[in-house]
Amino acid sequence: MVSADTRILICGQAPGNRVHQSGKPFTDPSGDRLRNWMGVDEATFYGEPRIGVAAMAFCFPGTNPKGGDYPPPARCAQLWRPRLMAALGKVELTLLVGGYAQSWALKDRAKSSMTDTVRAWREYPSDILPLPHPSWRNSGWLRRNPWFEQDVTPYLRQRVSAILAA
Repeated sequence: MVSADTRILICGQAPGNRVHQSGKPFTDPSGDRLRNWMGVDEATFYGEPRIGVAAMAFCFPGTNPKGGDYPPPARCAQLWRPRLMAALGKVELTLLVGGYAQSWALKDRAKSSMTDTVRAWREYPSDILPLPHPSWRNSGWLRRNPWFEQDVTPYLRQRVSAILAA
């Protein structure tokens, strides 16, 4: 779900089973939370060509019996991601959603944990914004880290609004 018009690129890890079945990214409660963080409605999220989604893998990697989904296979991103990124020359903001996307994109600039990476959001170039995954599983993380919704979310909404208004 990207095009040459993409200005805001959302990089998650991989679709969950529900999203895999729908064939449409973020068609689950995590999508509702992400759209809320961004300050956009569903029609804008799916209908605005300047918003694009390119996960680290495009297929559901399966459910881990210990809880959650398996991480995306590294070979997926290695195969196609560099070519895709090179073709998206107009991206003004990349949202790195979750630790896998952050590790891939930031490499040695990623901190030792997803929390530390997101907390250091001001240290990264203005075209990159690390975010926690918007999954319900991170509701506890959001309660323990109120600075995210106090500081990062308003900044994200302002950036998204400015890009879409241009």
